[in-house]
Amino acid sequence: MTYTETLEYLFARLPMFQRVGAAAYRADLTTIQKLCARLGSPEKKLRCVHVGGTNGKGSVSHMLASVFQEAGYKTGLYTSPHLVDFRERIKVNGKSIPQETVVDFVENHKDDFEDLNPSFFEWTVALAFWYFRAENCHINIIEVGMGGRLDATNIITPDLSVITNVGLDHMAFLGNTKQLIASEKAGIIKPQIPVVIGKKDKEYAAVFREFALEKNAQLHWANEIDVSYLSTDLQGFYQKENLKTALCALRILQKTWTITEKYIIDGLQNVSINTGLRGRWELLSSAPLTIADVAHNQDGIRYAMLQLQSQYKGKLHIVWGMSSDKDLDKIIAFLPQNAHYYLCEPNVPRAMPTITLESGFSAQKMKFSLHNSVAEAYQSAVNTASASDTIYIGGSFFVVADLLMFLEAKI
Repeated sequence: MTYTETLEYLFARLPMFQRVGAAAYRADLTTIQKLCARLGSPEKKLRCVHVGGTNGKGSVSHMLASVFQEAGYKTGLYTSPHLVDFRERIKVNGKSIPQETVVDFVENHKDDFEDLNPSFFEWTVALAFWYFRAENCHINIIEVGMGGRLDATNIITPDLSVITNVGLDHMAFLGNTKQLIASEKAGIIKPQIPVVIGKKDKEYAAVFREFALEKNAQLHWANEIDVSYLSTDLQGFYQKENLKTALCALRILQKTWTITEKYIIDGLQNVSINTGLRGRWELLSSAPLTIADVAHNQDGIRYAMLQLQSQYKGKLHIVWGMSSDKDLDKIIAFLPQNAHYYLCEPNVPRAMPTITLESGFSAQKMKFSLHNSVAEAYQSAVNTASASDTIYIGGSFFVVADLLMFLEAKI
């Protein structure tokens, strides 16, 4: 099998939740446990930090990985979804897993795994755990895919659990209140393993207290920590909260790992360089000012739009698409009225149809045009905007992914 054929096998035979939604979701840990058992249970031999939450878990995971790399530790990093290449999900010291390793793993195990009918995500998690063990990583930062309690990553026993915050997202699976969603995310709290909660909110704080007490897990609230002397190369306003979460986690990890203040400062200043993180308030051009951001739910978009309103110059052009499981009416309330919107569908089955976007934007009397793809919408915005204007690309992780793939293809 070639690398392309291997990806086609994974994507086609094993539906990705990120692409198709509910049809690929499996709320059960039995399969991933059996997969890993057939691999010699690599997850039991890994030292990990487990990172969940509604927003910011990807940024916090990359911050932690960057600091550990600065400290000289061989660091595994598992995140999802990917933007351009599948291999972004599995990295060691910022370098993506080699293509040949992905191919060999799938070829060597697809027949043995066939009877278990694993999902795409289960395949990927098993590959990550196996690879990190094979690479003898000192520490591994493992990002939760969705929720926590029943997420395939939740078979590890980490040094520390981290939950960034709780927002209203994936409600069809996790519950329709913050308390219910918090209960699912609290499922990563392990007996006698400390846990950091990034944002203390009266709507769900009691849920985490109860879970931590039940598990005899020491509970830490990150919002009480001072980060005024720190900065990061990640530019979004929302990164201040992520900084607090990361620093709180690092203070606990310093008890068992050699992480000096210099490593923390340097690691947080070099997250993008060390880990390759993209799509978080990413500056693509200065003339016109062009920014891409993967914020895709109510809380994330609210933060992103506040920053956009405070920083844009000239006329505002917004390339916009969404996933069909998001609440358009609630999200559109956060969007600036003074922009022209280039509405499009990212190239995934879960994309919200442009006809749905058209209806919502028409009802709010927003200015917009319709486009057949993210690339077409972006090109139209570039052709329309002057050098003194601002272009924002977002609304969905997959809008940014389509854009980055388009831009890379042009190089």
